[in-house]
Amino acid sequence: MSESEAGTFLQIIHLHKSFAGQPAVADISLTMPEGQILCLLGPSGCGKTTLLRLIAGLERPDAGRILFEYQDILAVPPHRRNFGLMFQEFALFPHKNVGQNVTFGLEMQQAEAAEAKGREMLELVGLAGFEERDVNSLSGGERQRVALARSLAPKPRLLMLDEPLGALDRALRERLMLEIRQILKKIGLSGIYVTHDQTEAFAVADRVIVMNRGRIEQDSPPETLYRQPATPFVARFLGFSNLLDVIYLGNGQIETPFGVWPVGAENLATGEPATALIRPEAASFKSCQTRPVLNDGQATGQICFEAELTSAVFRGRFYQVTVSASGQSLTFEMSLPQRPQPGQNVTLCLNPAAISLFC
Repeated sequence: MSESEAGTFLQIIHLHKSFAGQPAVADISLTMPEGQILCLLGPSGCGKTTLLRLIAGLERPDAGRILFEYQDILAVPPHRRNFGLMFQEFALFPHKNVGQNVTFGLEMQQAEAAEAKGREMLELVGLAGFEERDVNSLSGGERQRVALARSLAPKPRLLMLDEPLGALDRALRERLMLEIRQILKKIGLSGIYVTHDQTEAFAVADRVIVMNRGRIEQDSPPETLYRQPATPFVARFLGFSNLLDVIYLGNGQIETPFGVWPVGAENLATGEPATALIRPEAASFKSCQTRPVLNDGQATGQICFEAELTSAVFRGRFYQVTVSASGQSLTFEMSLPQRPQPGQNVTLCLNPAAISLFC
């Protein structure tokens, strides 16, 4: 997307940043339209927080440009960018009540207008009537809502959230991640959300950028990211463990440790090494064809092979089943009427449509 294209809100152009000679952000370029919630996802040290801090103006890049509403903002100090910031640490003032915390950034407004704005923000985050409450008496979730209300009160042009739910327990995080998305969408505010938790990313974001070693591995909507991870790194980071080294044989076939499998037509050269991802929902113990066939280069039927069932763990909605064959261990999620017994030999059937290839 070019700088002149309609809808461009934020544009990052060939951004670089190193610390002690080690690149933290390496040649990153991206564009973001107004109203979008963009999530930067990745493991610790991948550069996502550094990228956020560069956009916020808390760090200065070694090279590259940052355009906001088509204006270069590198020379604009952080406090003049009018970006809201929200961090994992609530950073509330313990000597101020809830209302005073929320209106802290509104000192330039008349007291009556600031108080009205504070009440409006508290109502927005579900804390109507909390103005006089002592922040030290609040639960973790209530404190995080106060921090969100304080970030929203000055009407920022962009809200930036760095691991905002990291200090909360899982149940509370599940609830608040949905509320954060609903609030941002309700007021039409653009947001950049940093997390290492894919569940948060999928729940909050319109678009997810997976980072690794300062670079972008994949930039996709959450559904595409999960269904079609672009690289082995992304697949592993998302928790997919069934990755096999294979050789592409041409005609939509790959050579695997289990034999030759059909996987559909792929844009690979014959004899090229590749990595195959077998999705956890790919397997069943149902009766299957003994020989898969190809129809116009697309795999049909199922892939079947013998394996030893090594474990079966009940996970509520499914059993997590691990099998071993040809020196490989594979784990699947299977809906079964009862727990299968480890140690037995099984015929495993795979759906070729649930197998992806990476160069």
